[in-house]
Amino acid sequence: MTPPKKHIAYFISSHGFGHAARASAVMQAMTEKNPAICFHIFTKTPKWFFQESLSNAFAYSSTQTDIGLAQKTPFHADLSLTIEQLDAFYPFQARQTSELARQLKQKGIGLVLCDISPLGIAVAKQADIPSVLIENFTWDWIYREYENTFPQIKKHIQYLETLFQQATFHIQTEPICSRWNADLTAMPISRKTRSSREAVRKKLKINTDDKMILITTGGIKQKLNFHNQLTSREQMIFVIPGGSSLFERKGNLIQFPHHSEFFHPDLVNAADAVIGKAGYSTIAEVYHARIPFGFVYRPDFRESHKLEEFIQREMTGLHIQEKDFQDARWISRLEELLALPCPRKPEQNGADVIADFLLTNDFL
Repeated sequence: MTPPKKHIAYFISSHGFGHAARASAVMQAMTEKNPAICFHIFTKTPKWFFQESLSNAFAYSSTQTDIGLAQKTPFHADLSLTIEQLDAFYPFQARQTSELARQLKQKGIGLVLCDISPLGIAVAKQADIPSVLIENFTWDWIYREYENTFPQIKKHIQYLETLFQQATFHIQTEPICSRWNADLTAMPISRKTRSSREAVRKKLKINTDDKMILITTGGIKQKLNFHNQLTSREQMIFVIPGGSSLFERKGNLIQFPHHSEFFHPDLVNAADAVIGKAGYSTIAEVYHARIPFGFVYRPDFRESHKLEEFIQREMTGLHIQEKDFQDARWISRLEELLALPCPRKPEQNGADVIADFLLTNDFL
């Protein structure tokens, strides 16, 4: 007899792809352990990202679940625009949360997971459904970086801090930015690889003795202007997901869209090193692949310093200044990066730890 479906709602921040990647890893781990689970996803992250990441069917609602930061580039935010968007989005209107609560009850939702969406917590409370906050930072913590120069953000800090504390359960994942009242802590969460290193390199037509360097700025697009400088390193193949609207190879440079036949964790696993923005999902994927990371962080983003501390402590990392990244000066340091020793074997994927915690405690 087929067991009855268990319905879980997942409210996910669409600030970049990192939150969606972390949530996808948790969902995949849970459905592998219990195929009767059906997820209902609420986010603005495109549906294709979850179709690419999940093996089971899911329901999807294009819903804005938070604001985050209005990004001008992968490395810089527009705080004035961010505050405008915060003022328009918060506080939540009763009509909005009531309608979503009605939908959750109608769908038979038994649990609400939130990465790091305050909307999910508010809706779960309205529907009298338990909620689980999964985070390595919360937005009120991020916004405190700006309260002296933008005092009008203080009201949003206070509002969001109260909301986040209303979650029924609280899970934190490394790299943790601010430790507080967690029911569970877990190591970095990454989507698991699907194809072998050899299979991915064969598909990309990269020779086994060539060094593959993956360049990434995460889910926020940016035009890179250093393509010409890459051609001087003939024995190195540079792969840039999100670098082109079509798959194209010119000499030792390979580019293709974010939405492609190549699964990002597989690309990281196939690479000899990664160069790019230090975002959560990239860090988690590099951590589990055990390869060197030439990382660039956002100087005006409070999380960045915590991420750097984790990279230097738990991984093999080489800090690259943003200007050096944009000007391609990092190319002269590639041999230095590639010569760094592999880090120790990582602990269990945090996604499995969280899945076991949620399923063992039978929150549904």
